[in-house]
Amino acid sequence: MRSSFAKSIYVGAAVLGLAGLSAVTTTTASAKSYATAGSYTALTKGQNVLVNGTNAIYSKPGTVKGAKVVASKKTVAKLAASKKSNDTFYAYGTKTTNRGSVYYKIVTMDKKYRGYIYGGKTAGTFAGGIKTTETLTTATNPSQLNNYYLKDVSKNTLWTAPKNTDINAKKVSLYGVAKNAKFSIDKSATKTKEGSLYYHVVAADNSGVSGWIYAGGLTTDTPAATATDNNSVTIKYVDSSYNTVGTAKSFVTSETGTKKDDSLSADSLKALNTFADSNAPEGYTVATASALAGVKYGQTVQIQVVKAATSKVSFKVVGTSTTAPATIAASDLAAKAYPALTPTEQKAFTGKATDAIDLSTNGLFAKDGKLNVLVGATKKDVNGKESHDVYTFDAATTKSANANAKYGDAYTAYYTVASQDGAAPQNSTETGNTNYVG
Repeated sequence: MRSSFAKSIYVGAAVLGLAGLSAVTTTTASAKSYATAGSYTALTKGQNVLVNGTNAIYSKPGTVKGAKVVASKKTVAKLAASKKSNDTFYAYGTKTTNRGSVYYKIVTMDKKYRGYIYGGKTAGTFAGGIKTTETLTTATNPSQLNNYYLKDVSKNTLWTAPKNTDINAKKVSLYGVAKNAKFSIDKSATKTKEGSLYYHVVAADNSGVSGWIYAGGLTTDTPAATATDNNSVTIKYVDSSYNTVGTAKSFVTSETGTKKDDSLSADSLKALNTFADSNAPEGYTVATASALAGVKYGQTVQIQVVKAATSKVSFKVVGTSTTAPATIAASDLAAKAYPALTPTEQKAFTGKATDAIDLSTNGLFAKDGKLNVLVGATKKDVNGKESHDVYTFDAATTKSANANAKYGDAYTAYYTVASQDGAAPQNSTETGNTNYVG
């Protein structure tokens, strides 16, 4: 009997032990409870948003069972501090849990991160881990609005919106748009994160092509067309023995619609002659005026050149034997900078040695030319009265004194001089047809 009782005690204890264990296990399991999420709702209108780094991004609303971390709080904090537009987010859907938490489905502009982030307790508002943002800030248009060209579409092309400022931004098709097509600016904006400037441009040919482009992708310089058999002529420079001199040059017409074996129009033929003369190899000049005729697109033409001779040009005042006005170097002419008066020489006129040189008709010396009128520095007499000299090019004297000069000979440009009261302008820039020197 005792044995039977004892056995019942052990059995009862075992049963009680199992019951107690079962009670503990049940309590532990219910301690971890999950929220449930309602159905996904697409936003009627998507919204550009920024994360603030306080909440991670999950594959599902964060409190729902099975939610996995897409971007940790540390990663989100880095995205929040980023100065790159591709780290801006776009919110496009939402789910609300049974606890009243609103989660937004978001994605970065570069599509790298996509998931749910806590957005507060009120549907339709953006709080919690995100806030709304404007990806573009309106900027002032430049003073020049017209006559722009696309510099290099392989680097900067047109977009429906600046890249990474709109989730739906895409490249604009430029199919059929000529390389030298002109564009006009009608809007300007900067990327809010980077501060980089963009222009919205419209094709000037009314083709309907328009889009946004980085400001550095525009130029006012006419882009050089690619030389093809349909639009170019190759120029090969040769000496008197027809040996090649220098490198060949490709003349490309500015006309459109030309084809291989088409004859050049009068305007293009004139442009070809000018191109041939001005692109002769360094140290050479075209033997005779090019006078190319009967040339067709796709052809190669030979142009004879000879070694060039350079004339040394001195500047003198009529009636004197000394040089007075300054030499003006070619680089200074290009920069419109004019040095002080010194008795030096200029080597700026180059041509075929057997050709005559006539500065009296040269554009630099003609009316409105840069060397037509030179103004000297301010002078003061013993009483402190100020005056300055004005030098005016004398074409007749210059032509007469150098009647037989050829390229390579020394040449003298003559000026008349007159004194004028008052100080000379204290600058070295061009005003009208007067150049200030000194």
